[in-house]
Amino acid sequence: MSSVDVSDIPALARGCAVLGTGGGGDVRTGSLAAIRAIREHGEVPLVELDDLPEDALIVPLSGIGAPTVSHEMIHSADEPGRIAEEVERLFGRPPSAIMSSEIGGSNGVAPVAWAAQLGLPLLDADGMGRAFPEVQMVSMYVAGLPADLVIMSDIVGNVVTIRPVDGLWSERLARAVCVAAGSTALMADYVLTTARARGAVIEGTVTRAIEIGRATEGTADPLGALQESLDAVRLITGKLTDVERRTTGGFVRGTATIEGTGDDRGRRLTLELQNENLVALEDGRVRAMVPDLITVVDTETAGAIQTEALRYGQRVTVLAWPCDPLWRTPKGLDTAGPRAFGYDLDYLPVEELTTHG
Repeated sequence: MSSVDVSDIPALARGCAVLGTGGGGDVRTGSLAAIRAIREHGEVPLVELDDLPEDALIVPLSGIGAPTVSHEMIHSADEPGRIAEEVERLFGRPPSAIMSSEIGGSNGVAPVAWAAQLGLPLLDADGMGRAFPEVQMVSMYVAGLPADLVIMSDIVGNVVTIRPVDGLWSERLARAVCVAAGSTALMADYVLTTARARGAVIEGTVTRAIEIGRATEGTADPLGALQESLDAVRLITGKLTDVERRTTGGFVRGTATIEGTGDDRGRRLTLELQNENLVALEDGRVRAMVPDLITVVDTETAGAIQTEALRYGQRVTVLAWPCDPLWRTPKGLDTAGPRAFGYDLDYLPVEELTTHG
């Protein structure tokens, strides 16, 4: 068992921003909350499943909603406590650990703050290994665990408990509550014991995010270091020339266009967005697609740029790399492959798309 202290937060934030693939919320707010919570409550134990009793209650937490809204309407310090109280009321015992539902974006950093505030350890795992926009797009759903409980709390103090019949209904109902709450809320779903978490969560992702963040520290070539750490393909280096973005139905949707510069001059890459970067297209040809990861980074610093921060004129590089193997299973692709987002595309791994040119 190790711990997360204040010195880990900058690297964790950089790594989570990269794994966010544009979504998961702005890591700056999560970082500030985590640093403040650690200073007030102390460092957060980082535990593995083997450190917990088999019947320990693990609570996956994440913000739900549009990143463009959560950037301005920040979670209150009371929401984690209200959800923990509801978990204890329903299960008759308090939570034993907090887990990030998604390691990408602020949803990978803020759980440090939530764990510190609740005096609980943080599980070194999450439900995605990246960020996805919809509630059912988690490893627990792919593993076949029942999605029979969602607890939500918003900034004004409402607590809503939902008993959905399956993961798809959990998305519909939770999204409706989220929109009613102003398109942002804190959510716990798939509350599970250690025994049920085995094989149903993606382990080691907090540690991995910190490793990714530290890969670019003190190097003269941050972009090269990041690309090597991720074993990523560079899709294009260029300038953002067009961003079309709208907030609707609790999501951010749109497109971003990058015109190549330098060795990539004359090329154009278009990204399709739904909170996260979903598909990368060049001249009508797919270069990468979900569930593989596609991230836009600043070409000079290699810092990841979230969807809501994309601006005309930014000098960027687009990287893509393979997802966790769980997402390449038939159930994983049904859940978060291109057709799950409405694209008439058969999934091909980014390695094959690159090999085929």
